[in-house]
Amino acid sequence: MRHESDYAQLDDWIDQHFDEQVQFFKALVAVPTDTPPGNNTPHALRTAELLQDFGYTAEQHAPPQELVTANGLETLTNLIVRRPFGTGGKTIALNAHGDVVPPGEGWTHDPYAGDIVDGKMYGRATAVSKCDFSTFTFALRAIEALSTRETLKGNVELHFTYDEEFGGLLGPDYLLSQGLTKPDLMIAAGFSYQVITAHNGCLQMEVTVHGNMAHAAIPESGVDAMQGANAILTELYAQNVLYKQVHSQVEGITHPYLNVGMITGGTNTNVVPGKVSFKLDRRMIPEEKSADVEANLRQVMADAVAAFNQGRSDAGISIEIKRLLMCEAMKPLPGNQPLVDALQTHGTTVFGEPIPALGTPLYTDVRLYVERGIPGVIYGAGPRTVLESHAKRADERVDLADLRRATKVIARTLRDLLS
Repeated sequence: MRHESDYAQLDDWIDQHFDEQVQFFKALVAVPTDTPPGNNTPHALRTAELLQDFGYTAEQHAPPQELVTANGLETLTNLIVRRPFGTGGKTIALNAHGDVVPPGEGWTHDPYAGDIVDGKMYGRATAVSKCDFSTFTFALRAIEALSTRETLKGNVELHFTYDEEFGGLLGPDYLLSQGLTKPDLMIAAGFSYQVITAHNGCLQMEVTVHGNMAHAAIPESGVDAMQGANAILTELYAQNVLYKQVHSQVEGITHPYLNVGMITGGTNTNVVPGKVSFKLDRRMIPEEKSADVEANLRQVMADAVAAFNQGRSDAGISIEIKRLLMCEAMKPLPGNQPLVDALQTHGTTVFGEPIPALGTPLYTDVRLYVERGIPGVIYGAGPRTVLESHAKRADERVDLADLRRATKVIARTLRDLLS
């Protein structure tokens, strides 16, 4: 059943209140949520304060501080806003995360000013994903302003969480595992030109290579942990050649890959390093089994150590491996079709072009809902690609025209789902 007059009302309300939405968005960008260090409760409190101006009460759910500290964060408070409509419908959750990586260097705009230039807002988390705090909030407000509001059935919940960068275990996972929410469907923050129905998994590990420190003038008296690390890294990077031969059947996802993003070690230039550590990131396509991926990587490294130590008269190198993160891939659940259909239909209407349903090589918190049998997709305000958004790079930005249009798409979708 179509609700053309309702869609027109929603679009008009969003247009009339768009300046207010931009100011709300800008106020969210102004409060840093750099993770690390992860001092994110101040942003949650500011968000709750702003939501109160709209008549919304944001429940505050903070995990125990010992868990927050143990996970490498300083403070964390998640928010839930619950808005009931008529009885007998579904509960739809809208999830966006406020935490984000630090700005880094190279910015031409203040990362927290929310500067608007040529129709784009610049700032850290403008594209991922403080924009969708505003998208979801104002879509919900538009729904509540409908003249036909009394005919709607179900509930809408806003889930604003702060642990996506560290895996989501203290964000959505905490809310779900504690029984604080149990939605029937969910939409998570994303970009405007595609509906994401699947995503990669991610395994992150820290590897410490132990050797024997020595004076650089007599290197044979020690065991060079850097050379050992080099041998291991050579074998790890060689896996990427093999990974390119493995192809996912999910459109938008290509093949597995491995990246080493951090390496530390040594004490001085004139000392043979006795210890070197590095952190690796292994992206897993939906068809892979995470346990098999981890076992394979451990075996590759064990074989590299054995080869390095072969024939040596000393003890050689040894390694310690610590799993930092295991995020399972998101696979589509059959019940997600109403979400996909509505978002594609209204996205095509509002944007004037087809909105495909695809997979993405990223990993997100949506998997935490899907693992519990809650159908979910990814859709929100943003460009066609992560690269265009400058997410996790200098001068992150979002086009405000996309923000306006995505808000309309979400509002129209909620209207369908609450029918």
